[in-house]
Amino acid sequence: MIGIGTLVALSCAAGAFYWLHSRNGQAFPEVVSAEPPGFHEAVPANPPASTPIARGSVEASAKKLPAPGDAEPSLRAGEVLDYTANVANLNNVATLRLKVAGKGNFSGKSAWHLQASAHTQNPLRMVFELDDQFDSYSDAATMASLQYEMHLSERGQKVESIQRMTATGKEPAPPDATEARVLPGTRDPLGMMQYLRNVDWTKTPNARCPVYDGHKLYDVRAKIAGTAAHVSVPAGEYAASRVDIRVFENGAEMKDASFVLYLANNAARTPVLLEAVMPFATARVELEKVK
Repeated sequence: MIGIGTLVALSCAAGAFYWLHSRNGQAFPEVVSAEPPGFHEAVPANPPASTPIARGSVEASAKKLPAPGDAEPSLRAGEVLDYTANVANLNNVATLRLKVAGKGNFSGKSAWHLQASAHTQNPLRMVFELDDQFDSYSDAATMASLQYEMHLSERGQKVESIQRMTATGKEPAPPDATEARVLPGTRDPLGMMQYLRNVDWTKTPNARCPVYDGHKLYDVRAKIAGTAAHVSVPAGEYAASRVDIRVFENGAEMKDASFVLYLANNAARTPVLLEAVMPFATARVELEKVK
């Protein structure tokens, strides 16, 4: 089976949904996790050291990242996007939520706190109970990942993972986190979604960057494929831009999965639909509500 990294690398909206289908059990209620010691509104922290770990690699050329634009990415603190996930002929098998929790100072860097959560729905929940939450602390200027957290609960088994990103090995991790070695500019799934929303596709028709899903590094490449798509989702009718996304692992494209992201042609560039073709099924993650 394909690992979680493929779908998560493309969109955190579908990331938790992908765990549901491609992993064996690991379900706790949605948590409201405390901010880590390094995240403050104004005062930076100096966390102690931890042991580094090595993960996968992407092509070295992925280090050079196209900027989303001349200005810092525009996010709205408090934004909440609710989605429903449909698989094959089954509707609303899971609910997904993306949230911009706030902006602050993370160990001396201006950062956004991003969140995503996923829950299975009946009848699927009767056989696969899933309640997962993901937290990202991403650099406010580039959306590069500073810390990525997975709070997973699936079929009664819990997994807690907190990973502090470092491209040099010189940034220490706190005692409750693991130091993850990544390429410069690496984004996690939540930061990747915000990055794609802020790309100026009129100036940058192709975007590329390394993405770390908590397990592996992937080389993710996105290309604008049209700006006049009509999208109908529970939240309404949208004129949208289509972005085709391809994922590479160790230089080889993952041929057994393909993804299309639709961004509304509005000021917020709201992600309204993700279509994913995977070995086990075809999925649609549709926007249900904007708060």
